[in-house]
Amino acid sequence: MGSGEAVAERELVILRRLIFLSSAALVATPAGLSFVTSPAVALPAGVATVCAAFLFSAVGSIALSRHSAVAASVAAAPAEEFFLENSAGLVLFLDPHGHVTAAGGRNSGEFLAWMRDPRGRGFIEQVHISDRILFLQALDRLRQGAESASVDLRVDRPSVSRDLRQFAHLRMDMTAQRDLDGGLRAIVAQLRDVSIEHQLRLEAESRAADAESANDAKSRFLAAVSHELRTPLNAILGFSDILIGEYFGKFENERQREYVNLVRDSGAHLLSVVNTMLDVSKIEAGRYELVLEPFDIGASVRSCEAMLALQAKSKGVTLTSRIQRDLDEVVADQRAIQQILINLVGNAVKFTEAGGAVTVDAAVRGGVLQLSVSDTGIGIPADRLETLGQPFVQVQNDYTRQYEGTGLGLSLVKGLVALHGGHFAIASVPGEGTIITISIAADGSGAGAAEAARDRTVEFPPRLKTVAAREEGFFDGRAQAKIA
Repeated sequence: MGSGEAVAERELVILRRLIFLSSAALVATPAGLSFVTSPAVALPAGVATVCAAFLFSAVGSIALSRHSAVAASVAAAPAEEFFLENSAGLVLFLDPHGHVTAAGGRNSGEFLAWMRDPRGRGFIEQVHISDRILFLQALDRLRQGAESASVDLRVDRPSVSRDLRQFAHLRMDMTAQRDLDGGLRAIVAQLRDVSIEHQLRLEAESRAADAESANDAKSRFLAAVSHELRTPLNAILGFSDILIGEYFGKFENERQREYVNLVRDSGAHLLSVVNTMLDVSKIEAGRYELVLEPFDIGASVRSCEAMLALQAKSKGVTLTSRIQRDLDEVVADQRAIQQILINLVGNAVKFTEAGGAVTVDAAVRGGVLQLSVSDTGIGIPADRLETLGQPFVQVQNDYTRQYEGTGLGLSLVKGLVALHGGHFAIASVPGEGTIITISIAADGSGAGAAEAARDRTVEFPPRLKTVAAREEGFFDGRAQAKIA
């Protein structure tokens, strides 16, 4: 029937067509001869004529079909030979069963120097046993009609190799060659050594794991140090308050009172830094838990204004707030919102010179709570906005180095906003001021979405959303912030 499955199928198609025509001729030919001769002669003569025609037609058609297949194979041979000799890497020709029929390629000598003879089943027997299933799956995809497939394989190397590698990591790009009927005739596989690429990937993964481990160690260290520092700091603050209250005797001179006040203020500042470090480490470790409850956001804004009014007044900065009328309660973590406001307003006051203004705006629009803190301070250069919010990082320029701070405040704000599922936006113009806006779902639904996404890998601190500095009146320099 033929030399292969594909050829036999093509020849069977030819035979089916001839049989269909011959079956009709078996009736028509004797009927036509009966008009010129007797039926006793017409029937055998007609059947014999049809059978002879069928045999001659079948032999001739099959012969022509086989001749065209051989001619096509001979025509394709020079092209395949050229490809086999000049293609980069190691080139293998495989039959539909995955057995290697020929090997070549411009760099074949480098591969065959350490590889055993790949012909027949020699290649697949050198593939790591765990990767053979990948090779067979790729082969099956080609049989099912795919034009190409790619797979990474580990191929066994002799133990005497120079670099002492047990396996070579090869990338195998397979391309199907099909016959006229679309059947898989052969497979051309081009192999490239990707061992260096594999090693670099392993090193990158190792470095990422080391960096993650170092970050976890840093977070645990900060948490441990913070806990250890809070106990003595609380004692320092408590005894300082007792001394300031003169419960056990009056100060002999005002210098003693001044020194105790300095001790108390320094202790309070250090405790604030420690608490911020502890909160940041909790957020990084995913252990900061929000306590959602309805509360009056207007009261929180006014409380923040009252707490920082003295600091603003001592610097000659006007601190005001604008709260939307009939503002309803919002659902969020009140302590976290209060901490966000204190950090943002404290930063605004710190970086605003005497005569400037800081304004806090609170409103609910479309079910979203929007809190904005604007100032007429020194501003932030556009190329420095991306660095804001990283722990222990401050914007480095001639101005900010005058001011104290650890660079944790904005990082903590971003983390708390992210826990609420909110958004953080900043717009600034150097020399004119800065506006920071946070948006949080007023019904607390954003915190639930953030909790559901906690299992996925997230970036902390989340990236800032930079708002264009002069976007439709959103930022109007000193005039917008200065309302007093």
